[in-house]
Amino acid sequence: QVRLVESGGGLVQPGGSLTLSCAASGSIFSIYVMGWYRQAPGEERELAAVITTGGNTNYADSVKGRFTVSRDNAKNIVTLQMSDLKPEDTAAYYCNADGIDGEGLGFNTWGQGTQVTVSS
Repeated sequence: QVRLVESGGGLVQPGGSLTLSCAASGSIFSIYVMGWYRQAPGEERELAAVITTGGNTNYADSVKGRFTVSRDNAKNIVTLQMSDLKPEDTAAYYCNADGIDGEGLGFNTWGQGTQVTVSS
């Protein structure tokens, strides 16, 4: 079973920065796509930023130029660097990993979520 553990959420003022990290553990053969989704109260979960094994990235239009996603393939860690944060970035941020486990079975796993609050 693949498990994701997130860290780095918190309260930050508008214009500030925050970095989220997510580490995958368990029986993992390969993680093809790893990244971050977010869900604000009363809203649906949406993609924030994801990255493939090869380093290709996909960002929500609302975060382009402000967020940077990166990963350490050897350690199965994905990081989201967020800058120039806005109140509308306030949400629970969820790590997601999509890949193949050690038994050759596909998985798509979510972390437990970490809260990011942008407020003065």
